[in-house]
Amino acid sequence: MDIRVFVEPQLGATTRDQIAIATATEALGFDGFFRSDHFLTMGDRDGLPGPTDSWVSLAAVAMATSRIRIGTLVSSATFRHPSLLAIQVAQVDELSGGRVELGLGTGWFEAEHTAYGFPFPAKRFGPFEEQLEIITGLWGTPLGETYSFTGEHFQLHDAPALPKPTQAHVPIIVGGSGPARTPAIAARFADEYNGFLAEPAELRARFDRVDAACGAVGRDPLEIIRSIAITIVAGDSPAQIADTIAPLADLGVSRIYLQLMDLRDLDHLERIAAEVLPTVG
Repeated sequence: MDIRVFVEPQLGATTRDQIAIATATEALGFDGFFRSDHFLTMGDRDGLPGPTDSWVSLAAVAMATSRIRIGTLVSSATFRHPSLLAIQVAQVDELSGGRVELGLGTGWFEAEHTAYGFPFPAKRFGPFEEQLEIITGLWGTPLGETYSFTGEHFQLHDAPALPKPTQAHVPIIVGGSGPARTPAIAARFADEYNGFLAEPAELRARFDRVDAACGAVGRDPLEIIRSIAITIVAGDSPAQIADTIAPLADLGVSRIYLQLMDLRDLDHLERIAAEVLPTVG
């Protein structure tokens, strides 16, 4: 089982805080460091000192680490034009030596869009699907050729399709529990399908929908990694975490994101590494 660390910096963390937990993540033997992409805190957290841009922070993390995979879980398609996002991700991939993965979603937190003036269209799957087509199209265009796209939401005309990522293929993560559009988009673009922990029957139904969507487009569903995010709070013991993870393998889950709610609690992370990784890693 691949075990990664997932954090929510908008709840209150600097870029230096993120570097500290990413370097600890690598030193302790976890497989990756991933972060959310939000600009407004949630719940009763004050969010101080304020939000950080996910790809700026990940550029710093890329320079401070050498082994772990890094990326977003997930970037909101509403925040960045796909051409800009393709450039940003390619740059961070170069800085990391080819360790980046792009998690991308439709965006869901309307309050942060209102607060900062980001558009929040009622129908977001159309722009989301076009974003994935443009990003992968830009990366996949041969050197020396240009890329054009004419869609309902975006138009590109003879884009140079540069820079290229260091990896031949940047893994794409698509997540969500929607019953129709999400599985269809995952079948078309995703290397990994992610969701939060739920009852086994619900997880099985989600995965079955992705399998069916793959069949509809002639893709082998085994090409798509199944992953689950599990929220970890201070009171969760390593034994509880291991017990939560263990049965997920029977559902086809091969990757876990441990969502740490306190980025500064490195002692808890050390206990998880010492007691959980040997049993499920």
